[in-house]
Amino acid sequence: MSKTKSISFGEYIRTLRENANLPLRKVAAELDIDTSTLSKIEKNERNANEQIIDGISKIFHIDKADLKVRYLSDKITYQLLEEENGIEILKVAEEKIKYYKQQK
Repeated sequence: MSKTKSISFGEYIRTLRENANLPLRKVAAELDIDTSTLSKIEKNERNANEQIIDGISKIFHIDKADLKVRYLSDKITYQLLEEENGIEILKVAEEKIKYYKQQK
């Protein structure tokens, strides 16, 4: 897995912003959120939402699906991080997803 895929959603957003030489306040204004809210998202202290994901996709010309994968994988990772059988849970979930998609 590449390093950019393994960093958190917030770290990824901060990296995009810094690489574009954009200050926090300008990106926050584009997203129509407070600077402190964006700062908390970048520090992984607050979750993004669909509106923010959509806005970031547009600002940085990034595929929204890729951002959503990064965001949702963070949510799952943080939920399973403290579980003793976290990896096994993910493997079983992957099999269930495949099974349920075949049923449709």
